[in-house]
Amino acid sequence: MPITGILAKNAERFGDKICLTEINPEQEEKHKHAWKELALVETAHNARYRKELTWRSFDEKANQFAHLLIARGIKRGDKVGILLMNCIEWLPIYFGALKSGAIVVPLNFRYSADEIKYALELANVSTLLLGPEFIDRMRAIKDNIPNVDSLFFVGDDCPDFAESYEQLVTPCPKHAPDITLSDDEDAAIYFSSGTTGFPKAILHSHQSLVTACEVEQNHHNQTIDDIFLCIPPLYHTGAKMHWFGSLLVGGSAVLLRGIRPEWIIETAAKERVTIVWLLVPWAQDILDAIESGDIRLADHDLSAWRLMHIGAQPVPPSLIRRWKKFFPSHEYDTNYGLSESVGPGAVHLGIENVHKVGAIGKAGYGWQTRIVDERGKDVKPGSVGELILSGNGVMKCYYRDPEATAAVLKNDWLYTGDMACEDEDGFIFLVDRKKDVIITGGENIYPVQIEDFLRGYNKIKDAAVIGLADHRLGEIAAAIVEIKPEIECNEEEIMHFCAQLPRYKRPHRIIFDKVPRNATGKIEKPRLRAKYCGESIVKQQIEIEGEI
Repeated sequence: MPITGILAKNAERFGDKICLTEINPEQEEKHKHAWKELALVETAHNARYRKELTWRSFDEKANQFAHLLIARGIKRGDKVGILLMNCIEWLPIYFGALKSGAIVVPLNFRYSADEIKYALELANVSTLLLGPEFIDRMRAIKDNIPNVDSLFFVGDDCPDFAESYEQLVTPCPKHAPDITLSDDEDAAIYFSSGTTGFPKAILHSHQSLVTACEVEQNHHNQTIDDIFLCIPPLYHTGAKMHWFGSLLVGGSAVLLRGIRPEWIIETAAKERVTIVWLLVPWAQDILDAIESGDIRLADHDLSAWRLMHIGAQPVPPSLIRRWKKFFPSHEYDTNYGLSESVGPGAVHLGIENVHKVGAIGKAGYGWQTRIVDERGKDVKPGSVGELILSGNGVMKCYYRDPEATAAVLKNDWLYTGDMACEDEDGFIFLVDRKKDVIITGGENIYPVQIEDFLRGYNKIKDAAVIGLADHRLGEIAAAIVEIKPEIECNEEEIMHFCAQLPRYKRPHRIIFDKVPRNATGKIEKPRLRAKYCGESIVKQQIEIEGEI
């Protein structure tokens, strides 16, 4: 069954059940004073702040969009792009594109105009849906994207270069289009996070998407009664594929537009949320707000919340220890995956294995894992090698890039580029990205290990470690350290804290700065290298010239 069949089944079985709720706290704060003074404004305000969809309405809206696309000449295999912030229209548009037989292409909302153009051209997108946040960026490139025939605008005040999605889709039929889809058919193109250069276009089948549903539900035991709080961007595999576990059983989701700690806690309480997936920075911000007194847990009924899980990046064990201090009854899990492996779940810790915090876990449901050396041979337990994956969720290819595909897909195994090791119990520990390994004086340094250590210092909010060129050692480790707000800290005390590390792992340099992360929580190390590595090269040249 293709993933669109799951939606249709839910509409038939649970038609009147609320399945999607959009919460916009920023709009609530913006208008709360007005609607208190004028009762007439309250209805409009609530419509801006909170929107809901039933399973039947969700399916009907997807069908309507599919009919619109078909009427516009979209054929099986054509590409439909989505450039929207999280909103209640996002998922019906996604499923509508799939129901038409098209391949759906979600785009990163952080892309610049040039990056949007690059992605549209790489994926051969012919129809694009955009929201109000992207008007200026699209206006700058609209005359230079010849493959895009149709621009549909989702929102009020449609710009002159686009057509109103709402006006066009409303009169369309609500029944399912006469399109039959197969499991192995192309379904979606996702873009890599681009932390190592230009993003690649990752092609997945309907089988991959259904695999994500089955894996997530198996790992976290969702039922129809669960309510999943979705905060990360829907363009990325992480957020959507976690919700897919709820989709499989008819569970509900709340789309929260905002990441402020108080909004997350308030929404979890008011909506009786049972499952929350967080990124590391958001979890840290929540704990900081609790510890500072900005959030009083006693003011919120969070008794429905049963599971907190984190993915997209290595999770510091110190963070989970802090979390369990305030939320001792929460089940905890972490997931590992890549967009190339249809998002999270290829490896997972398991809610029963909280004693192994620090590990990413074992092979997920239906997945196989190996850790191999440069020749593709399995390494011994405890040795570091590259993590490789096999399962039904592996991508079909990098779209229009056979060379890059051949580099990572070998004999049905996906080479992740992540360095890992396995302990005596079979649990996998992520060491670092293969490209991020620092070689200093012939020794391999894995930045993640140092970053996790630094985050254990009570004054440090976040940390990133990169290699700087050194004429003697080749590279040295530099730690970019972000200190908690209103806290004083100096290099000397951090170096003193690092004395617990083996000498070769200690940072040679401490840089106080904000740690940049992308929308999925991954450290943007290319930005840090661009900012600081050039400086190190200049310094190195000066030192060499001075010696000469």
